[in-house]
Amino acid sequence: MAGSSNHHKRKICVFGGSSPRKEIEFLESANHLGQVLAERKIHLVYGGSSLGLIGGVSIAIFLGGSQVLGVVPKALAKVDIIEKTIGEELQVSTMADRMNTMFNHVDAFIALPRGLGTLEDIFHISSWAQLHIHYKLIGLLNVNGFYDNLLSFLDHVMEQKFVTSLAQQIIISAATVEQLIDQLQSLIPVIDPSMSSINWSTKKRRKKLRLDLSLCL
Repeated sequence: MAGSSNHHKRKICVFGGSSPRKEIEFLESANHLGQVLAERKIHLVYGGSSLGLIGGVSIAIFLGGSQVLGVVPKALAKVDIIEKTIGEELQVSTMADRMNTMFNHVDAFIALPRGLGTLEDIFHISSWAQLHIHYKLIGLLNVNGFYDNLLSFLDHVMEQKFVTSLAQQIIISAATVEQLIDQLQSLIPVIDPSMSSINWSTKKRRKKLRLDLSLCL
């Protein structure tokens, strides 16, 4: 990771579980994350719920005066297994719609300690960044070394040359909330020259599609 950015992140998506956690350090870190985000006038986009670690973040940031948007698939909203969404709720059709909506509303991402769902989110966002679909960072809040083994695995993957060092730098980590947010605000990804020619512009694709249709007609 190199360089710095003057673009202040105003909206951050936080990934985290809604299942109850007993580890006091995790709960305290989640609450503290919400408080610090609110103090820095950063708004939250998340997957809904008032439970677990993600509930702690959303409640703390909402009470701190920042805006909160919960994006909830209709299927989950109907069975009410995630409890009340804090702030504004936007219901979408599928899990893919949820991810795309959160992605389009934010400047960066933070992952709290969690299980398979958050691991999927981490690699989803990271793989899109590797392909230059976006240039948004994802930060791991590494409470009590929770993500140490994951970071070691990524080092191993790089050593085996399955990813480049530039791709690995898409994911950053810090043990404290303040350190993580500072890094998200100041660092920008280094562009991989081998990927720089990829163009994901939807406008150009739509224009080409219209041209192709005209030629066919």
